[in-house]
Amino acid sequence: MGDVSAYEELVFCGFGEPTLRLSVLLEVARWAKEHGCSRVRVNTDGLANLVYGRDVTPLFGGVVDAVSISLNAQDALVYERHCRPSLPGSYVAVKNFCHAVKKHVAEVQVTAIEGLEGVDITACQRVAQEELGVLFRKRFFNIVG
Repeated sequence: MGDVSAYEELVFCGFGEPTLRLSVLLEVARWAKEHGCSRVRVNTDGLANLVYGRDVTPLFGGVVDAVSISLNAQDALVYERHCRPSLPGSYVAVKNFCHAVKKHVAEVQVTAIEGLEGVDITACQRVAQEELGVLFRKRFFNIVG
């Protein structure tokens, strides 16, 4: 990675879920912090606790500065239609992950995409703010960034 102090932020994101290789993610994040990286963010589907069968969010403390979680929908039915999760109870698991990770990470936000059929952005924002107590960021269908 070279001189990580030259970057504003190191973001774990992309094709595939970064928490599926959680030990590598944490090792690289720790290394980056030790070498001058000031901020580490993880973009996640929020299913790590469900996948690992335990609460892994304490591992984020002191290593990850921000987490962005793909809430994707205002309820389980719309979530399942768009995300097609392979694990039962995924929508509830995403919300539980939000509650757990905010105990260990200073900045937590959830996102949903405006323009997907059945996704009620106003309801998603309400879930984020009132039920989960986290920030909400609206994304737009077919616009990357």
